Amino acid sequence: MINFLYQILTPTSKEKMNTNKVTPQLKAFFDHDTATVSYIVHSGKGSVCAIIDSVLDYEPSAARMTTVFADKIIAYVKELELKTEWILETHAHADHISAAPYLRKQLGGKIAIGESITLVQDKFKKIFNIDEEFLLDGSQFDKLFADNETFKIGELQAKAIHVPGHTPADMAYVIGDSMFVGDTVFMPDVGTARCDFPGGDAHTMFRSIQKLMAYPDDTKIYVCHDYPPADRAEPKWMTTVGEQKEKNIHVRKGISEDQFVEMREKRDKTLGMPRLIIPSIQVNIRAGEKPKPENNGVSYLKVPLDQF
Repeated sequence: MINFLYQILTPTSKEKMNTNKVTPQLKAFFDHDTATVSYIVHSGKGSVCAIIDSVLDYEPSAARMTTVFADKIIAYVKELELKTEWILETHAHADHISAAPYLRKQLGGKIAIGESITLVQDKFKKIFNIDEEFLLDGSQFDKLFADNETFKIGELQAKAIHVPGHTPADMAYVIGDSMFVGDTVFMPDVGTARCDFPGGDAHTMFRSIQKLMAYPDDTKIYVCHDYPPADRAEPKWMTTVGEQKEKNIHVRKGISEDQFVEMREKRDKTLGMPRLIIPSIQVNIRAGEKPKPENNGVSYLKVPLDQF
């Protein structure tokens, strides 16, 4: 199946998929605590920018949120005199808390995610027994992208692509000749993201990855996390479609959908839950906002027992 999907793309169809060959300028920030990469994408000093997959520092032993990492992003935006138009989320992350509301307050911009976030909200509202005031319509976000919806980041052309599998709502963002893939594929020597969260599905993930692999081989791929294997000391976050097709340990050419699903489901059974899944999900399905304060003015997170 995978070979067939690669072969059906003629030069004409490839050309149509990536007509904007502009290379955006970007700055990557790696958060060592959560192995997350946040990006600022722009077209030069004084231009409009987008911030992708931001991180809020969280100390679980004290349940304390701080902004040290996010402040580095703010400092860079101000240094280059960038105008923040978008604060993009690839999905509702389970391994870190989004800094989106803090960045919006400091820099402006619209918080955006895929429209299928409503499915994720529905699943986790039940798990966390969230009060009835929490709406399942994605209205907590400023913008919900449809699959293949186009938008602009100043002079840069961008497209949102629905790539479910890790969660039902994962999105990738194609900006010029670059693709920001969230938790779909990782660096080739790491493989792919897990599919065992509520609403995740390995078959769906495989098919979503094929949508990304159908782009031209020289399309740059920027990953959201890196977990360097033992033989690689430093984290990396940029690869290409061609490199993924040749070297990805989970989905390179020649690996069928059934082979991928068997591997992914077997591997997922061995994985523990992310260290910050309990706080992260409750905050991130609210577009990064804390739960509504209770009558003492304090916000609380719930810990559902035996649910994960």
